[in-house]
Amino acid sequence: MKYMYRLLICLIVFPTFAQQGGMWLPSLLEGMNEEEMTSLGAQITAKDIYDVNNSSLKDAIVHFNGGCTAEVISNQGLLLTNHHCGFGQIQYHSSLENDYLKDGFWAMSLNEELPNENLYAEFIIKIEDVSSQMLSAINEDMSAKEKQSALDKKRAEIEKNFKKETWQDLRIKSFYGGNQFFLFVTEKYEDVRLVGAPPSSIGKFGSDTDNWVWPRHTGDFSIFRIYADKNNRPAKYSEDNVPYQPKHFLPISLDGVEENDFTLVFGFPGRTNEYLPAVAVEQITQQVNPTNIEIREKALEIIDAYMQKDDQIRIQYASKQARIANYWKKWKGENLGIEKSNAIQQKKEFEKRFTRAVKEQNKVDAYGDLLSTFQTQYEALAPYAIKRSNFLEVFLTNSDVLKIAFRLNQLVGASSQGEAQFVEAQGVIKNMFEGIYKDYNAQLDREVIHQILPLYDANVTKEQIDKLFETSLFIQKESGLAALDGELKVVVESIQNDLLYQMAKPYIDEFYQDLNPSYQNLKAEIDETQKQYMKAQMDVLPEERYFPDANSTLRVTYGKVNGYQPRDAVYYQPVTYLEGVMEKYVPGDYEFDVPEKLIDLYAAKNYGNYADANGKMPVSFIGTNHTTGGNSGSPALDAHGNLIGLNFDRVWEGTMSDLFYDPEICRNIMVDARYILFIIDKYGEASHLIEEMQLVHPKEKKTSKKKKKKKRK
Repeated sequence: MKYMYRLLICLIVFPTFAQQGGMWLPSLLEGMNEEEMTSLGAQITAKDIYDVNNSSLKDAIVHFNGGCTAEVISNQGLLLTNHHCGFGQIQYHSSLENDYLKDGFWAMSLNEELPNENLYAEFIIKIEDVSSQMLSAINEDMSAKEKQSALDKKRAEIEKNFKKETWQDLRIKSFYGGNQFFLFVTEKYEDVRLVGAPPSSIGKFGSDTDNWVWPRHTGDFSIFRIYADKNNRPAKYSEDNVPYQPKHFLPISLDGVEENDFTLVFGFPGRTNEYLPAVAVEQITQQVNPTNIEIREKALEIIDAYMQKDDQIRIQYASKQARIANYWKKWKGENLGIEKSNAIQQKKEFEKRFTRAVKEQNKVDAYGDLLSTFQTQYEALAPYAIKRSNFLEVFLTNSDVLKIAFRLNQLVGASSQGEAQFVEAQGVIKNMFEGIYKDYNAQLDREVIHQILPLYDANVTKEQIDKLFETSLFIQKESGLAALDGELKVVVESIQNDLLYQMAKPYIDEFYQDLNPSYQNLKAEIDETQKQYMKAQMDVLPEERYFPDANSTLRVTYGKVNGYQPRDAVYYQPVTYLEGVMEKYVPGDYEFDVPEKLIDLYAAKNYGNYADANGKMPVSFIGTNHTTGGNSGSPALDAHGNLIGLNFDRVWEGTMSDLFYDPEICRNIMVDARYILFIIDKYGEASHLIEEMQLVHPKEKKTSKKKKKKKRK
């Protein structure tokens, strides 16, 4: 065990060859990673990126509401993230009278900034390796369940005894399939206010058609501000709170990017699975993804049609539609990329090398049956993985009414545990329903269920669904919320007599009694095999490049600004311009309409000092940084640590990078920082926000140094 732990440390810090790709812990960059970054053009050091004792780049990076990344860009806690990351808050504050989705929003003073319930920004204060302590709690004689119990107990013990400030939190996360563990000290700020956002015609320009593709012309950004108490510490919302004073904020470069410039993306990537066996990737892309794609496709057809016909529905469903469409298209691109890069065959070739190495090193007893075990396990998992995933799509993602049915079942379940549990669940679910009904249209949802429920159960009929919508109390807000009021017996009886509950209950019972338990049990066995496989790969093939899979912890990924060739005779340049927005412009189209003011600014070439050297207005650029979901809103930094862009997407051909990173076609997409500044200043007329920021010209300094050297010669 101790030997393997030392081996893991060596492999993390000292791989035997350098290339781009990987999501690296910022606390472990000294050594190979620092050398790699320098070779790519970086001027910053590992200490500049992560330092516990002094301010560093990490102190400007925040986990935005647990799902995105954001960065501090002023000494007054101004926060930059994607438009789609702040979309829920923009939509929440919008109405027909104040349509911030359509018109944008700019707070012209601190008093106009809008508070957001339950929105938070979390900083990483310190990262500490606790692998030896965690791994000391388990041994190979334990079952998977016993190991997990022992690890949970050890985790609680470490967190209890670790010294921290009272306003700080702790979190221990596993890496390399559970072969290594790190502790994160965090600070969560819960008063985060909306400051500015462009209209959706800028922030979401191209919408579904352009999502996950290049070339891209989207100004995908929004601005918030962190507030703290008078001691600059985390605090709940209060009128007495003041703008947060950061340890570090990011200067913004006005020099832009050129092909082969160094780029560093710093953020919280959500989840990758780079080390799965071929059989797992086959199952995901050939069995699970296609069924989920079909369900979302059917739902989107209905939602899109209603949104285009009715402004009220457009506002209500804007956030939901974006959420559903996002992974619908991502899965399609993922499948395409896996096929194009021949990823499954490449994994099979790797497995042949792995098998040879196991035999040559006389480690067959330890690792010889791992791949055959995977084959058996994934065959057993397939029916549960597919149907469970489809259940989640139908009952928790694409239909509000079926989501309501799922929660009603939970409330009935809570009632069997006693009055106290029922009352607690009753309050939580009533709040959930308030949120659901706020952005809900019954006729739209009826048509969605007509399309998607038969994909889950071919025997369900249109007539059954229609009868449900005609009789259920929970189709309308007033009767639905009223049915939840009252004592346990009355509420439960009302729910149980309702046709919505009666129709959904058999499906939900099957989920809880068979689908989910069977899936989780099989998945636990697979996870244990995956842990051994991860350990085995690093043991018998130490020359390979091993970076930890993403798990929503703070990571650095570095690369270069580069175009790419997606197919024969086609090459994509790495930068797009405002000219391309106008080329795509379709008056009145919900995806490609352009605000008249932006057209006027373009016609007058009124770009301020944000244009490039050729007088053109850059919009987006691409790089070779290895990103995934959660990196949305991550800062793209130049060689000196200045902000040059805002990460918001990946190219369609490279969305498979969650399963297989291919440097030839994997590209991340970033909004150019100059376009963000231009929209804030010239379009939003919010120059007071620009005045808060520190704008720099690092390339001009570099040029002047070269000139001085020439003079000395």
